[in-house]
Amino acid sequence: MDAFTAGLLQRIKATESDLSRARDEGDDFLVDVEQGELDDLRRLAAEHGVEVGATSV
Repeated sequence: MDAFTAGLLQRIKATESDLSRARDEGDDFLVDVEQGELDDLRRLAAEHGVEVGATSV
């Protein structure tokens, strides 16, 4: 696995964790921010052929 793929997957995992935390805390604004970031990261992964596991929040 190259550095780009590893970094992207790590960012996705961290963002999923942040999104889960925001939902648990009831922070609707932060949920929107983190969901947008996650959507962007997943789109970037798809554009570069990086397979993302089914670890959705």
